[in-house]
Amino acid sequence: MPIILAIESSCDETSASICRDGNILSNIIATQKVHEQYGGVVPELASRAHIQNIIPVVTESLKTANCELQTVDCIAFTQSPGLIGSLLVGAQFAKSLALSLDKPLVAVHHMQAHVLANRIADKKPSFPFLCLTVSGGHTQIVLCESPTAMKVIGETIDDAAGEAFDKTAKLLGLPYPGGPLIDKYAVNGDANRFNFPEPQIADLNFSFSGVKTSILYFLQNAGKSNLYKEEFLAPEAERKKFIEENIEDICASVQQRIISILLNKLKKASIQTGIKDICLAGGVSANSGLRKAFYEMGEKYKWNCFIPAFEYCTDNAAMIAITGYYKYLAGDFSSLDVTASARAEW
Repeated sequence: MPIILAIESSCDETSASICRDGNILSNIIATQKVHEQYGGVVPELASRAHIQNIIPVVTESLKTANCELQTVDCIAFTQSPGLIGSLLVGAQFAKSLALSLDKPLVAVHHMQAHVLANRIADKKPSFPFLCLTVSGGHTQIVLCESPTAMKVIGETIDDAAGEAFDKTAKLLGLPYPGGPLIDKYAVNGDANRFNFPEPQIADLNFSFSGVKTSILYFLQNAGKSNLYKEEFLAPEAERKKFIEENIEDICASVQQRIISILLNKLKKASIQTGIKDICLAGGVSANSGLRKAFYEMGEKYKWNCFIPAFEYCTDNAAMIAITGYYKYLAGDFSSLDVTASARAEW
C-alpha cells in the first residue's frame, strides 16, 4: 500500500496531496489572488507565492490525511509543462524532500495527470479510453492505452480552447478569471442568437485563432459583422452599450461554438478508434455547458462518459498523486538530476 506525497506548482495554484494505494486522502490547494488585479497570471508573482505557500500546503495535506512525513513511500511532482519559475519551486522542494527522506522521486507530466484524474473516482474508464483535455494552454485528444501509455491523436494547431474563453472574457470587459463568468452568463442566454464560424481543420486537430478573430471583429463592429470592415467599426460607447445589452446571448453563442468545435472532433475520434469510454479533463471541463453537451452527445452515441469531480478538473495535486501512484507501481522513477521544463513533450 504505497503512500505518495504529490506536489503541483505548474501555474498559480500551490497544491499538495496524499494518495494511499490509489485512494486520495487529501488534496489541499492554495489559490493565488494576487493576479486578479493584472487580468492574468504574472509569472514572477506566481513563483514568489509558491515559495510562501508550499510548506503550509504540504503540512496541511499531511495533517488532513492523518499521515506522518516519514511514512511516505514516494515524492511525486509536476515536472512539465507550465511556468518555469513556478515549476522550479515545486521541483526543487520535491527533490530536496526526496533526498532528505531517502525516498524515490517521480516526475509527472501535467497533461498526463489531467487525463488520469478520471481514474480517481470509484467509477473509472476502462483501457483503452479517449480523453479530451481542455485547459487555458492545451487542447488535445489523448488515446490512453494504460496508465503509462498515452498518445496525443489530436491537438490545437494554434490557440487553446481555454485561451479562447479567457480572451473573449477580456474583450467583454469581464474580470480575471473570465472563463467561468462566460459560463455563468451563458446559462440565461440564447446560444443561437449570434453565429461564429467553425473552422474546418483536417484530421483530429483543432484551431481557435480564427474564432477569436471573428469574436474580436464582431465586438468591434457592435454586432454588425464578424468581418473587418472599416465602415462597420463602431464608436467605443456603442460597443460598450451593445455588450451590456447582449452579454448573455454573446456568451451563450461563443460558448456554444467553442463546445461544438471540441465535441465534433471528439465524436470523430470515437468513430475512428471505435472507443466508447470517453473522458473530459482539464480546467475547462468544469464548464457547465461543455459537461451538459458532452453527456448529451454520449447518450446519443452510446458512450460511457467520465468527468472528474470539480476539484480535480482545475490544477491540483491529487491528479499528480494518482499519476505518481501508477508510475511507482511501474518502477518509473526519476533521478535527482531531473529538471523542470516549461514545454516538455509527452
